Amino acid sequence: MKSSFNLEEIRQETPGCQHVIHFNNAGAGLMPQSVLDAQVNHLKLEANIGGYEASWQEEAAIERTYDAVTELLNGRSRDEIAIVENATVAWDMAFHSIPFQKGDRILTAKASYVSNYIAFLLVAERLGVQIDVIPNDEHGQVSAEALADMIDERVKLIAVTHIPTNGGLVNPAAAVGQVARPDGCFYLLDACQAAGQVPLDVQAIGCDMLSATGRKWLRGPRGVGFLYVKQDKIAQLSPPVLDLHSAKWSATNRYEIRPDARRFENWENNYGAKIGLAVAVDYALNWGMDLLWDEVQSRANLYRTELGKVAGVTIHDIGEVQGGIVTFTKKGVTPKEIQAHLAQYKINVNTTDITSTRLDMEDRGLTEVVRSSVHYYNSPTEIATFCERLSEI
Repeated sequence: MKSSFNLEEIRQETPGCQHVIHFNNAGAGLMPQSVLDAQVNHLKLEANIGGYEASWQEEAAIERTYDAVTELLNGRSRDEIAIVENATVAWDMAFHSIPFQKGDRILTAKASYVSNYIAFLLVAERLGVQIDVIPNDEHGQVSAEALADMIDERVKLIAVTHIPTNGGLVNPAAAVGQVARPDGCFYLLDACQAAGQVPLDVQAIGCDMLSATGRKWLRGPRGVGFLYVKQDKIAQLSPPVLDLHSAKWSATNRYEIRPDARRFENWENNYGAKIGLAVAVDYALNWGMDLLWDEVQSRANLYRTELGKVAGVTIHDIGEVQGGIVTFTKKGVTPKEIQAHLAQYKINVNTTDITSTRLDMEDRGLTEVVRSSVHYYNSPTEIATFCERLSEI
């Protein structure tokens, strides 16, 4: 682990920094050259010797992914890790493995992501499960105190988005994990925007399951994600889909599900992306997540300060702790118009609307915002250029 941060070194190792000002890291971060090389080299190997043969030859690099993610999360065992296609698959495989019954309750945060909430509605419709939303505290983050008051024997799942897709908020995941839960209740943490941005310690957080992607703050390839499941919870979860990888056909009329977290995987996957994810995680670990988190916060704090000086801009971030996602609007200009204007200067941002986090945005009277997101490789010069171009609109 490195002892100090070197912005210039990191920017030199990131090819995209030479071509764009990338403030869309909440969508997908710019890959380091080492991650790009790892994935491309494996694709070339597949083309030259065959896909199966390439995976056999690179087994050590593929298996490194499980150890790297375990280290990233401070897990107890690599058997707690599944590598899947994306964060949605990871979250859905965990969620739909829970043995819900009629009358069970799901407790979730107000800033839940759309895909997660649709899944809640699905099981509510099919199984008669009840959805209850945990109130926010005075900072706009999920209230662990309110959550504690909502717990009863019917609670089957507490599902929280660690860092929502909008609003800058970092929810207090560990405080949620400290709330006492009845037997048979699970805590599922959506860490899609957290992995690679903030230090994650599943033992300190106390979650039973955690889902994440490789493409965002970890700066890995698209099309790969991972799921953590606490070892003593794995046997309690029955995956909604099984194949020859996740289960064994042990007799004509019998099958046996794998005992480890790979029961949530399927046989076919993108091995190049899997290797790329391992390299991306190792890249972050080499710098140290505490150091990188400090840099993300430093960049975001500077960005919010400079952004607040632009005439007509309103920043819509909440939370006692705020991360690298910065959301704003500008008077008289739509978020889409802002995005299109900045794109002319090779400045990348995204927009998000009420359909992504309906409960949160309805509560705050918002319909659409610019979602900009800075990473540790963004420079103060880029922030100044961004604000200059924004002021021109």
